[in-house]
Amino acid sequence: MHELIDSLFMKEFANKTLNAKNDSAILKIGNKKMAFTTDSYVVNPIFFPGGDIGSLAVHGTVNDLSVCGAKPLFISLGMILEEGLDRAVLEKISRSINAAAKKAGVSVVTGDTKVVEKGSCDKIFINTSGIGEIFYDGLSVNSIRPQDAVIISGPIGEHAISVLSKREGISFNTSVKSDSAPLNGLVRKALAVSGRIRFMRDPTRGGVATTLSEMVERARFGICVDEKAVPVTEQVRQACELLGFDPLYLACEGRVIIVVDSRDAGKVISAMRKDPLGRKAKIAGHITKEYKGKIYLDTLSGGRRLVTMLSGEQLPRIC
Repeated sequence: MHELIDSLFMKEFANKTLNAKNDSAILKIGNKKMAFTTDSYVVNPIFFPGGDIGSLAVHGTVNDLSVCGAKPLFISLGMILEEGLDRAVLEKISRSINAAAKKAGVSVVTGDTKVVEKGSCDKIFINTSGIGEIFYDGLSVNSIRPQDAVIISGPIGEHAISVLSKREGISFNTSVKSDSAPLNGLVRKALAVSGRIRFMRDPTRGGVATTLSEMVERARFGICVDEKAVPVTEQVRQACELLGFDPLYLACEGRVIIVVDSRDAGKVISAMRKDPLGRKAKIAGHITKEYKGKIYLDTLSGGRRLVTMLSGEQLPRIC
């Protein structure tokens, strides 16, 4: 996917805004800076422990705006429906979208609906776009400096394991619920206490490892991650051991990675832990001038290994 985007889309549509490769386009409109993002959701199954395709679509769009330092305001809603979809299912998803939007403080202001022949899509696909106003400017990979702290807001991999368990009918000792949630409240708490937050990103497809790999791509710094400091629940860890997954590569839909000046890391953590979504936030690593363009993991066994970008999808149709 990264190769396709770089070799085709980035080449054909190249412009200053797109080339920044942010989660949202940062646009100057009049005297204001706005963030604009879009994403499509094809998750299978459409209902899973802790969420569904509707709430997931809202959360994903809100989060992409939030990590760019924007206050999410409005979203669009495009639905592609398979012929024969049960109306009760569509009503349930619509109610979920409405509840998620209200919780995040955004309004669905426009949309589009198409119906395709049976077999042309899998029940329902959703596209959402979002607009927000930038209130914290300057977040960029280029602002990252050696010795900066890398914070992860909470346990990783719960969304991926939740979807997998529902899709494959796998049961664990306790139910693993998706972490899908709107991050705008948590992000605002973190940004309110520090003017030295450098960069934020939500680790969705490809998980924490792929997100960090994107950060160091062509960068003048490296990242060292402490495996014992990476928050992972026992349920997710057991599922990974059973299925042969690495939790670092599992998708999250309600977690954020924050890179902040180490002098402010403590108060950012304290602020995040006042929010239910950030109660288990941890400093999981730091930026280093060594290993430029690479990520190293200090393992539980005392060794050190290279962490690379996921070369294939561990679990397709995850969002």
